[in-house]
Amino acid sequence: MKDSFGRTIDYLRVSVTDRCNFRCVYCMPEDGYPVSPKDELLTFEEMSRLIHIAADLGMTKVRLTGGEPLIRKDLSMLVANIRKHPAISDLSCTTNAHLLGEKAAELKAAGLDRVNISLDTLREDKFVEIARRGSLRRVMDGIEEAMRVGLNPIKINCVLMKGVNDDEVVDFARWTLREDVHVRFIEVMPIRWNLDETDPMDAMSALSGDRKLFRLRIQEDVGMLSDAQMRRMVVPFSVAKERIEHELGPMTSFEIPTNGPAHTYRLANAKGTVGFISQISWDLCERCNRLRLTADGQLRPCLMSDGEVDLRTPLRDGASDDEIRSVFLNVVANKPERHYLAEGQKVMGRGMSQIGG
Repeated sequence: MKDSFGRTIDYLRVSVTDRCNFRCVYCMPEDGYPVSPKDELLTFEEMSRLIHIAADLGMTKVRLTGGEPLIRKDLSMLVANIRKHPAISDLSCTTNAHLLGEKAAELKAAGLDRVNISLDTLREDKFVEIARRGSLRRVMDGIEEAMRVGLNPIKINCVLMKGVNDDEVVDFARWTLREDVHVRFIEVMPIRWNLDETDPMDAMSALSGDRKLFRLRIQEDVGMLSDAQMRRMVVPFSVAKERIEHELGPMTSFEIPTNGPAHTYRLANAKGTVGFISQISWDLCERCNRLRLTADGQLRPCLMSDGEVDLRTPLRDGASDDEIRSVFLNVVANKPERHYLAEGQKVMGRGMSQIGG
């Protein structure tokens, strides 16, 4: 399938749940977001049918996301069902890895190819502050188990936040010298970029010195970083790259399979790579090849806009495969060229965990 701008649309990101066992400060409040009633969530049978229809149309890459997908019971059954379609060449999963140690082997056996791990710090004290749940040690154990069973290439997604974890960019990059991991630094991306233009507290003064103020600001506000704060916390990829090269030497461009939107580099003699996903300072829209299916059955052509089309209702009303295919084709035909955050676009709908990260 090609959209009206000539982009090949071959990648479907499928959220299997809007629930999560973490409460990352840039993603959701301490108490979490409202979640869909269970009867509104797609069943694995429904997901499999939609994914197979998408594969019939040429979508060969599927990523399972959440929320946290590993909290959905019997996820390996969904993986096995998806794998029955011969056109699907790449089946992956994004996870915080807290449950990965106990589930990696069964997921690999069911047909999962690889995992992306969301990990924003290598320090236990920061892990507690950012994720507000779980254990860094358990996450690292999960990564080790994923390596052991062969869920490769293993990608580590680190959301960079100025004054919070940007002092760890060299530590993450040094990891690629020791092991075959692919670290990608992601610019913090406020999903509601233009909603709150004022902030009663200077976020940078709160984040640049006294980390206690960072914690207090989270607790006193709505339980997560405000969009105004996140706008001020963006670390441009050029800054992170320069810091790494200053400490570890020059990096050269390097491509890996399933590279996706990252601009990827490699340090001399490194086993892994360092990548940068820069939706804000380096717009990636011209390379976008994806649609998103939410856990409650809404098909979205773009992460950064509110438009979505209901697939759950026609699915449950007995729509034929051809009728479902027509919905996919219509969404692709109307996929926007890019987001319009810089022009003041306001995205007022769901949070990232509700859409699928």
